[in-house]
Amino acid sequence: MPDGGPEPAVVAVPDGGPVVPMSASSLTAEAAATVERLLDRPARAGRTRVLAVEGRSGAGKSTIATALAAEWTMPVVRMDDLYPGWDGLLGGVDALVEWVLRPLSLGRPARWRRYDWAAGDYAEWHEEPETGALLVEGVGCGSSGAAPFLSGLIWVEAADDVRRSRALARDGDVYLPHWTRWADQEERFYAAHDVRARADLMIVTG
Repeated sequence: MPDGGPEPAVVAVPDGGPVVPMSASSLTAEAAATVERLLDRPARAGRTRVLAVEGRSGAGKSTIATALAAEWTMPVVRMDDLYPGWDGLLGGVDALVEWVLRPLSLGRPARWRRYDWAAGDYAEWHEEPETGALLVEGVGCGSSGAAPFLSGLIWVEAADDVRRSRALARDGDVYLPHWTRWADQEERFYAAHDVRARADLMIVTG
């Protein structure tokens, strides 16, 4: 979250095509230093420093979150496990705050149910105890409701055509009928929450 300091760092991953498996070393020294700085900030969710990796579908959030989590040994909560279906962007945001962030802020473990996309319903419960740092990833994790609990916000960005081709290459026929439906929810969400403007670090992936 911006703290009155300099403008967010903007870095690029040198890859205009699909986001390939990467490590944190794929990022610039400036990006790595920014992540270190965010992790040095005070915890705002109890004793847990929460970093959010945000951006539109297909931008490369999941790949980057996986790399950051491996480099800095952080567990990850993914919004894809919280959305209650294709019309559930805002429901996922509520679940993140009520199941994960608020309990941590009160000194309790985070407990959330994984949404089973094939069954169309929530499935088993998962638990994450208080920890030094936690990464949350996905559209909505940088919402204004989540903001008070975040120690840092990373925005991942790519051109619209690049994002669409990546998302459809990744999820194929499952995603294709829902692309416009989900994109419309993203438009409304970002118009209301302007997550990009509050980012501490922007990573451009294509």
